[in-house]
Amino acid sequence: MTDITISKEKIKKEKGIVILSIEEYQRLLKRAVPIYYLKGKEAKELDKLVKKGLKDHAQGKTRKIKSLKELE
Repeated sequence: MTDITISKEKIKKEKGIVILSIEEYQRLLKRAVPIYYLKGKEAKELDKLVKKGLKDHAQGKTRKIKSLKELE
């Protein structure tokens, strides 16, 4: 077991501290991301967009960029 020391000043500055197990943190993290379910026309349009994107990528029509400024 490892001891962890945190100064009172750090805790006051950060307005508190929370200690969680990795398992609990991962469970909370998964719940923090919203899940959307599309139906009908919206779902079909998104499916088409994803298929086109995957096809373009497979054909080498895509490129990696580091910033959106590279698109200008």
